[in-house]
Amino acid sequence: MQKFLIAFVCIVALGFILFTQTPNTANHEYLRIHIRANSNSQIDQAVKYKVKDAVVNAMIPIVSTCNTKQQSIDLITKNLGYIESIAIQTLRQNGFSYNVSAEIVEEMFPARTYGDLTLESGFYDALILNLGSGKGDNWWCVVYPPLCFVNGGTEVSQFKSRILEIIQHFKQN
Repeated sequence: MQKFLIAFVCIVALGFILFTQTPNTANHEYLRIHIRANSNSQIDQAVKYKVKDAVVNAMIPIVSTCNTKQQSIDLITKNLGYIESIAIQTLRQNGFSYNVSAEIVEEMFPARTYGDLTLESGFYDALILNLGSGKGDNWWCVVYPPLCFVNGGTEVSQFKSRILEIIQHFKQN
């Protein structure tokens, strides 16, 4: 009887702990991007970065006006075909014949630091681009707030103040 009582108390205590814990919702504030190379060959890895540059540049006008993660998801979802076509065009221009798939899903990411912002490891909504088999090493960043676009060229600079505005909003909350 005593073992039963101890087990019962442990189960009740565990249940109380699980139900009173506030889940970490910080991950829900971000939309990430994950571009997976076809393989780990040097050439597949090199073209992954060319695709990354083309896709990020194409996405700047799409996400630069977004004020929320959901707006970003909605606009990116509407433009998945366009994003795939940019990636495919870049692959073809570089002599690759494999295809690209793009989707928005929830996926596990390791911790990552962007300047003075650290994103904890955990599940995040993400735009996933698989180049070919998608079995190679990957590149990832944050689409919303648009941290991928902070250190780029001339197209990026016109959106920089808007991006900093969004980042400051996240730091305040």
